[in-house]
Amino acid sequence: MALTLARPVHSELLIRKSRFLGCVQAVTGRAEAQAVVEALRAEHPGAAHVCWALLAGGQSAANDDGEPGGTAGRPMLEVLRHHELEGVLATVVRYFGGVKLGAGGLVRAYTDAVAQALLQAEKLPVRRMRSAVVRVPYALEGTIRRELQAAGAVLGDVRHGDVVQLAFEVAEDALAAVRQRVDDAARGTAEWVDV
Repeated sequence: MALTLARPVHSELLIRKSRFLGCVQAVTGRAEAQAVVEALRAEHPGAAHVCWALLAGGQSAANDDGEPGGTAGRPMLEVLRHHELEGVLATVVRYFGGVKLGAGGLVRAYTDAVAQALLQAEKLPVRRMRSAVVRVPYALEGTIRRELQAAGAVLGDVRHGDVVQLAFEVAEDALAAVRQRVDDAARGTAEWVDV
């Protein structure tokens, strides 16, 4: 099961005078991730490198930002994969301390910066949401609203016409149970609209 993070978590490592500032956080996709990386570059103008790795929406990306190829972004990405994360960005800002670490030292430093942050992170299961629309008689609107709320559905657009049409979102694995709940409460009068 894929996991995501409840909130951003930071780490800091000092390795042979170089300072590595790690962060792992949930993001919705590549555009948000790139905005975070640009903000870090602006926040840390004296940093030698801002390396990152992303797993989101079934896509992955990694950037070494000037470090030798494969010594930063790719190892960070492997840490995210090892933890079965989805919708997560890992960043590490490096302030160079004047001592070269070598390829192996860089891989360990970037991997450790991400791993240290993940040790403190609260991981949550990723729940895929599904949209649904149901039409019911006016007399049942209040009942169906209560059933949807009790089932954890998020009510969206409600339209009043010949009948009441309620659009909602619910966790994909709960949709069948919500449909059954609504059907039972509506006693056969609910009409489901394909979305």
